[in-house]
Amino acid sequence: MAPTTRTGTADVVVRTTAGLFLVGGGAAALLAVDVVRSGDPRGGMLLAVAVAAALTGTVLLVVRPHIPRRTLGATLLVGAATLGVGTALAPTPTLALASASLAMLLGVESTLFLRRRDAWAVVGFASAWQVVPLLVVHDLPVLVCASYVALWCGVAGVVGVLGQHASTAGIDALTGLPDRRAWDAALEQAIDRHERRGMPLSLVLLDLDHFKRVNDEHGHAVGDELLRGAADAWRGLDVPGMVLGRRGGDEFAVLLPGRTGEEAVTLADRLCAAAPTAASCGVAEHAEGETAAEVLRRTDAALYAAKAAGRGRTVLSERQPHRLVDDLAAALAARALHVELQPVVDLASGAVTGVEALARWDHPRLGRVPPADFVTAAEDGGLIDDLGATVLALACADGRVLETAWGRQVLLGVNVSGHELVGQGYADRVLRVLQDAGRPADRLVLEVTESVVEASGPAAQRALTTLREHGVRIAIDDFGTGFSSLSRLDELPADLLKLDRAFLTTLTTSPRRQVLVRELLHLCEELDIVVVAEGVETAEQASLLQELGCRAAQGYRFAPPQPVAELARVPWGHLVPPSGSAPPPRA
Repeated sequence: MAPTTRTGTADVVVRTTAGLFLVGGGAAALLAVDVVRSGDPRGGMLLAVAVAAALTGTVLLVVRPHIPRRTLGATLLVGAATLGVGTALAPTPTLALASASLAMLLGVESTLFLRRRDAWAVVGFASAWQVVPLLVVHDLPVLVCASYVALWCGVAGVVGVLGQHASTAGIDALTGLPDRRAWDAALEQAIDRHERRGMPLSLVLLDLDHFKRVNDEHGHAVGDELLRGAADAWRGLDVPGMVLGRRGGDEFAVLLPGRTGEEAVTLADRLCAAAPTAASCGVAEHAEGETAAEVLRRTDAALYAAKAAGRGRTVLSERQPHRLVDDLAAALAARALHVELQPVVDLASGAVTGVEALARWDHPRLGRVPPADFVTAAEDGGLIDDLGATVLALACADGRVLETAWGRQVLLGVNVSGHELVGQGYADRVLRVLQDAGRPADRLVLEVTESVVEASGPAAQRALTTLREHGVRIAIDDFGTGFSSLSRLDELPADLLKLDRAFLTTLTTSPRRQVLVRELLHLCEELDIVVVAEGVETAEQASLLQELGCRAAQGYRFAPPQPVAELARVPWGHLVPPSGSAPPPRA
């Protein structure tokens, strides 16, 4: 395989070689006509050489997609031999030198497109085939011939160095793959071809799982070797048309012209299987009218979903209609969204100690849009920061209403999207919304899943740490799923832990589960972490949780999510659970 630092693809090399044959053939034909007119018998031989060169160039242009790259070096050698014959048949030393000078073009092409060893082999062969007839047939001085050889070699070498420097401008130094700028340029060109020809186009973003841990535990040298191994493994796969690049860190990108999203998922699985370590993939198929930034954003969202779902898997982005994104943008501008609040209850007293704010969007045509749908649309359409800021502002306003109605402070919980969390200036944006709303930071609880923190990496940790330093409390949501482990409790920036409803499904029937929950509650108490049990739906669950030492819970046993006006009517913010074990009907 040719080195990645060369600028030409095999197709470019073939076309260049064909052009040289056609130029050389044309020059030989003009020379042959002049020689034939003079009556020199060598004119016929020159004409035969010209015809052969022209035919060779034409054949190369016709069959170029099917020529193996190894054949190209041999073709250049044939061209050098042809020029040597033309130099020997030239009727005068001046014409012989003109013919020999064309060999310099072969040398330039060789240093641009072939391996260094192969390139200089062609240069040496071409020089010899020109020098011998110049010395033997035309009796030119040795010094003149040596000067020409030095000139040819010098020009070929300089052009080769310049070509290498030019080509490496878009090459990642570590892996030899196209870097972010070069790959993004290839994406723009592919989108242009896709829209003109109507062919499918898909993207894949790959991320090596737990790469930071490799660097931290084994050093950057091992990490670099892992990146090179992944690049070599993927580069060695036989995938026609694939454009593989490294976008930075441990993130690689693949462009797949002519492939649908489903076909790209199959290829992405092959890439993951070939990787030297576990990898996650996000896949998206380009949609008509979509910009490069938009399809990349969707692919990145799919990659993030793959990592958040447990890593080592491939996720295909389901294209959201532009209309939903446009409608969401209009709804945000018109402040047409609202929040519903689900209480967090003190199990001993029944008092509401906090609420979780849940975003709601009632579309004028579609009705209530599921949060998963419009959050995905916000991520795909670049609206997630606006959505997050709007929901936080609405929640702060509702929190003020509750505190006024009940005459006491209430903690306000708001969920955080992973894409929002790693966005530029997230911590500053949260603090600014709190300041505008006049809400103290220590009465805000940001709820984020452990998998989101894990998938978002150091950027998420920094944002959460900054917010905690200003008093904002952090809750780890859905604990008990995904990456959850007790050993992580001292690493996560957590003030509260929300126990996933999955823990409660067998709590009343499984003594082992009861022991597990009791010990978890005791451990969190020692770590000064407040535990909130989610999804409590029966009186038996609530009673058992209180016996095990759990102080707070939320769920339909106490109240469903509801508008602030309804919740504010609860006297003094004390909920009285309905009698019996059945939860109230879900809204």
